Amino acid sequence: MEAIDHVLKAQRVEGLLSVAWEKQSERHTQYVGRGRGSASRQKRVIKKIRYHITRIARQGDAIAAITQRFGWKAFVTNAGQKRLSLHEAVLCYRNEYRIERLFNRLKSRVHIAPLFVKLNDQIEGLTYLLTLGVRVLTVMEFVLRRSLQKDQATLPGLHPENKTKMTDTPTAERVLKAFADVSLTIIQHTAGEDILRRLTPLSGLQEAILQRLGLGTHLYRQLEIQNMRS
Repeated sequence: MEAIDHVLKAQRVEGLLSVAWEKQSERHTQYVGRGRGSASRQKRVIKKIRYHITRIARQGDAIAAITQRFGWKAFVTNAGQKRLSLHEAVLCYRNEYRIERLFNRLKSRVHIAPLFVKLNDQIEGLTYLLTLGVRVLTVMEFVLRRSLQKDQATLPGLHPENKTKMTDTPTAERVLKAFADVSLTIIQHTAGEDILRRLTPLSGLQEAILQRLGLGTHLYRQLEIQNMRS
């Protein structure tokens, strides 16, 4: 019975199947030790027992009851129907920000582990620094999405695998990848002190992102200062 229960639990069909089984027993008599048997020789009885499953039946009512609940979710909210309809409540839930994303970014984006420091103040300081980076990613993503939703606009080109795909919910990681080709070249003349700086021109997508983040392109162009003396 323990073996049957283990299989039913592993396959998540507890209460949905009924299993019938029977006990099969065989008895054999053998002489003790080697050699031929005799009337005075000691004997022993060997008994072999095995359990055989004879029938597996589906519990139709239980299966129908659980099938009826497939695909359904329970939503609980303190917002009344005048504030949120069922449709709006589902969309609100789908758009919620999950705290697990913060921990995922700490582990996979800024690589908080392993910590190659030992002192407590170093561990505390490094953790504060990395969580600050995660906060920047979070705020950047929130501000950009809010701007797009406010204007009912979308951004193209954030999905390299599908360049025609438009999105109004870009992730901070994809936004940063959109600036991956940006470079600053600094040239200093050996004969003089003149320094030339050359920035990669911004694309339309990059300019749109900066504008929606409230930064503007002037901050970017300030990095390019030509003929600046050291």
